Amino acid sequence: MLRNKEGKYLLVERSDKKYPEAAGTWDLVGGRIDPGSTLLDNLKREVKEEIGLGVIGEVRLLAAQDILRVPGRHVVRLTYIGETEGKPILDEENKSYVWLTLSEMGKRENLDIYLKELVEKGIFD
Repeated sequence: MLRNKEGKYLLVERSDKKYPEAAGTWDLVGGRIDPGSTLLDNLKREVKEEIGLGVIGEVRLLAAQDILRVPGRHVVRLTYIGETEGKPILDEENKSYVWLTLSEMGKRENLDIYLKELVEKGIFD
């Protein structure tokens, strides 16, 4: 969760080309972990790669969600909150972005199911 100085949160709309299975879904900036790098270094790298912005100050872990459990594989989604500033520059992973309040985010069509779960639980309040 990237929050700007106005207190709004950044959502990105997933690209049809890069993510056909998630096309049109609104989600947080994120990505995979590079083994050998710290979680926070990975977070900062993904934010920079995906939208060209930096993470300012301290970040805080808000939630860990089990999103895939299959034999030999366990995928966990870690959701952090941090501050940023500037205008996002999109790469091929996303086709648009929007800054929203938490209330607006909860009403957003095509919100990622894991993000929606956190918004409904009030994890960001």
